[in-house]
Amino acid sequence: MHLYKSVRVLFIALVFAALNPLTSSAQTPEEKGLEIAQEADQRDLGFGDTSSQMTMTLRNRQGQESIRKIRNQTLEVEGDGDKSKIIFDEPRDVQGTAFLNYTHKSGPDDQWLYMPALKRVKRIASNNKSGPFMGSEFAFEDISSDEVEKYTYKYLGDEDIDGVAHFKLERFPVDSKSGYTKQVVWYDQAEYRPIKVEYYDRKEALLKTLTYHEYNQYVDKYWRAHRMEMINHQTGKSTTLEFSDIKFQNGLTDREFEQASLRNAR
Repeated sequence: MHLYKSVRVLFIALVFAALNPLTSSAQTPEEKGLEIAQEADQRDLGFGDTSSQMTMTLRNRQGQESIRKIRNQTLEVEGDGDKSKIIFDEPRDVQGTAFLNYTHKSGPDDQWLYMPALKRVKRIASNNKSGPFMGSEFAFEDISSDEVEKYTYKYLGDEDIDGVAHFKLERFPVDSKSGYTKQVVWYDQAEYRPIKVEYYDRKEALLKTLTYHEYNQYVDKYWRAHRMEMINHQTGKSTTLEFSDIKFQNGLTDREFEQASLRNAR
């Protein structure tokens, strides 16, 4: 009698597994890493556009600082990456400098830099995007929006940071011209916000660490960090970005993100 019951239970279990193949096979680290990245991306969809003020503080190895005042605008693009524009207001030697970025889900991003002294718009070549952006520890490729399709992923496990549970995963740039071999990213498990990113150079050595601080929520949905710290471990330099006056749904259009708008940035 007991043998009959055991066989019957086993038969039912096998039938259930056959009808539900997804429950009978474990998720791979690559699948879970992609799933986490997709969820983080999904939670930030639909914001429309944003604007903000930004203070950029550059520090050399000795701790000496130089400060720049900047304005930012971002436009969400349906079916592709975001468009963004950065305008430098201070100090005087960089005043009027403007940067325009079109992030793409696949293929290289389009980037242009306007230098008032030269009175012309310069296109940033794809093989130069690993270079420093305006002397900071952020590379040109770091300024682009994080599109899921730009990487492949691998889930590394869960990790607590300051008592808060986080997902830890590796992501590998699809672009062969990227300055990085990989990045290690931590997302908090409650809101899927990036908390820390480690960047590894072409020699697979740790190059930089980016940390996000002072998150605030806007329009009851979208989280934005008010401070970002990028530390270059190889040079001892660092860059701090501090954001203020963050606004959503400003009514920005494609016209504000045309190349011609760079010359008239004020």
